[in-house]
Amino acid sequence: MRLLLDTHAFLWWLLDHPNLGAEARSFIGDPSSMIHVSAASIWEIAIKAGLGRLEVKVDLPELADEIEQNQFLELPVTARHAVSVSALPVHHTDPFDRLLIAQAKLEDLVIVTRDRIFAEYGLDVLAT
Repeated sequence: MRLLLDTHAFLWWLLDHPNLGAEARSFIGDPSSMIHVSAASIWEIAIKAGLGRLEVKVDLPELADEIEQNQFLELPVTARHAVSVSALPVHHTDPFDRLLIAQAKLEDLVIVTRDRIFAEYGLDVLAT
């Protein structure tokens, strides 16, 4: 399965957080799955932690390394991703989530999230 982790799903995986459900955990841990983490998620974590809106129990400078150490794939933000955000209906206003939605659509990825609104974009969603 080709998955894109929403920001909280990535953090929950790293922290072995109990909010990450058994099914999501199983697919993420499956060696045959291709797990993507967007550069936008790392950006979101850095911004929110810097503003004091997110307490991160992972060393920020090492977050990018965690992608590779977990055998995940970094998904860069491209101009094509950024432009496609403008074509999305406004079911969701969070700019980071909208970018992840655009990436999942363009790259044909199943998104792992707790956010039920993502499904309104016609995405395949795996609930955390």
